[in-house]
Amino acid sequence: MSEYNFDVKKITDELISWIQKWISDNGNERTKVIVGVSGGKDSSTISALLVKALGKERVIGIMMPNGEQKDISDSRTLVNHLGIKNYTINIAKAYEGIQNAFLESNIIDNKNSQTNDSFSPVFKTNTPARLRMATLYGVAAQIGNCRVVNTCNLSEDLVGYSTFYGDAAGDFAPINKLTTEEVVAIGDYLGLPESLTHKAPSDGMCGKTDEDNLGFTYHEVNELARKNLKGENYEKILAKYKANLFKVRIINLPCYRPDLPLFLEI
Repeated sequence: MSEYNFDVKKITDELISWIQKWISDNGNERTKVIVGVSGGKDSSTISALLVKALGKERVIGIMMPNGEQKDISDSRTLVNHLGIKNYTINIAKAYEGIQNAFLESNIIDNKNSQTNDSFSPVFKTNTPARLRMATLYGVAAQIGNCRVVNTCNLSEDLVGYSTFYGDAAGDFAPINKLTTEEVVAIGDYLGLPESLTHKAPSDGMCGKTDEDNLGFTYHEVNELARKNLKGENYEKILAKYKANLFKVRIINLPCYRPDLPLFLEI
């Protein structure tokens, strides 16, 4: 296995070529791509790659707040920076509708409670993510001749920090085998605003960063994945990796695979 050496220009060029070929093989010269825009590094970098590969006229960004989203200005910064067509679809009523349906069923013990306390943290985190993916496919169906982009990265997948059939779904996954730090490097190379590429990753719902929730940094995950360096949280990372590997293997999307070392099977 080769020594780790990340050549951002080479990888970026290969990514752009991979996207062009995948769309050509699975669409035509008029096929558009739908991307959920959160304002973070992953969706920002992918959007920029798509514009480079296909042209801004074929990239559509979808902003999907669940009620009020405090950092939605970051999403607007991205779509304005790239000049792509975009829509805002608030999923709050859809989410409330599902909650009400649960409260009216026998699934929730406290049926008479009309508060958010009736729902588990897993429900409250994963259900909006799955509604967002359903929204992206709804947009694709409405517009026609579209492909939905997956925005997950390798670091998240290695420790299961994505929602099964939520943000982990999609038609193709350009950065699926790139770490968080590699994605940031590509975003910087493409000239994206630093406020987007270096934004701390967060689900935007619990008020904590991904790394706060995980109990370790993505840098430590990346050092293990690319260099086989075992840090102080090695056992914790390995436990997460083993517990969530089935999800990655079930949702095995087409993706660009860089010629870089990887010390964890995925």
